[in-house]
Amino acid sequence: MTESKHKKDRAAAEAAAPAREQAAVATDALGALEAERDQYLDHLQRLQAEFDNYRKRVRRDAEELRLRAAEGVVESLLPVVDNMQRALEAAAKHEEGQLIAGVELVADQLQTVLASHGLEELATEPGMSFDPNVHEAVLTQPSPEHASGAVLSVLEKGYLLHGALLRPAKVIVVQ
Repeated sequence: MTESKHKKDRAAAEAAAPAREQAAVATDALGALEAERDQYLDHLQRLQAEFDNYRKRVRRDAEELRLRAAEGVVESLLPVVDNMQRALEAAAKHEEGQLIAGVELVADQLQTVLASHGLEELATEPGMSFDPNVHEAVLTQPSPEHASGAVLSVLEKGYLLHGALLRPAKVIVVQ
């Protein structure tokens, strides 16, 4: 009986061996599929992060372009502002009140329009320290009134556009 039981057990074991091999192959295949799935998921997550970064960069670049789009136009109008101010100074000396009032209105309107586009005038006054970051020294002259390195006179005003220097103030500096 024992010998027949061993034969039955051996036969059962031999019959179960293909099932175990199939289970092992299925487990290996499942592991390979899970690894492939994880690779695809990782790749997809990286692509999504790259796309989000791209979208943010494009949005930031578009905003920068929008802010700088008017720079050329505004810069080209600066000589007009300078000439209007010179005309006002000349007209004030000749006491032509109506001309002055009209030119002042145009100058104020032009300044308002430019300010609405982000233009700011740099505050530069005689006596201030010369700052090479915002001033351009055109001449140097001695002066008993101001210390060396101070702004003596402002020839042309400086301007910022959206907080960035558009044009430095042209000044005469004390020697």
